[in-house]
Amino acid sequence: METEKRLEKQLRFILEADKSKQVFRQTYLSDGSRKENDAEHSWHLALMCALLSEYATESIDVAKTMVMVLIHDIIEIDAGDTYAYDEQGNVTKREREVKAADRLFGLLPEDQESYFRRLWEEFEEGETPEAKFAAALDKVQPVLLNDASGGRSWKEHQVRVSQILARQQKTPEGSEKLWEHAKALIEKNTKLGRIEDDR
Repeated sequence: METEKRLEKQLRFILEADKSKQVFRQTYLSDGSRKENDAEHSWHLALMCALLSEYATESIDVAKTMVMVLIHDIIEIDAGDTYAYDEQGNVTKREREVKAADRLFGLLPEDQESYFRRLWEEFEEGETPEAKFAAALDKVQPVLLNDASGGRSWKEHQVRVSQILARQQKTPEGSEKLWEHAKALIEKNTKLGRIEDDR
């Protein structure tokens, strides 16, 4: 009976997590055909973690970091996606996301609720090697997609280079190598006029 109840909670969470496929971000797919959704974004980060963990600044637990990136945006099912450069939206972001975390992780059996919640908070705090690398992936991935799509999202939102650099400030803490690559792409796209140069 207890096993059935546990499975029921886990399956309920899995079905609820399916809603992340309906949360669309501002970044376009590499071919520029449409915007990516949260599920695609999280999967992409998990794949990047599996492939690129050798470039982490510090040694990381790869499996733990993959789970971290898989669940890091699940709260957006309730809280919505707050665009990185939306100053007004970012004011209420934490409050909305904590409320969402309470509800969504609360669907799980107690031990898994505690584990997922701790992982999510760890990502948010950005202090451990895993959280730093996860955050670096989260910041570098949109740069890769924007470059591949001809800077589509950057141009749409008239993003300035100072905004991108401010957002990337901690990326080297997670991975110097990935930051060097992202920085080169940012410079290239600024020269091409896809990013406003306000330096």
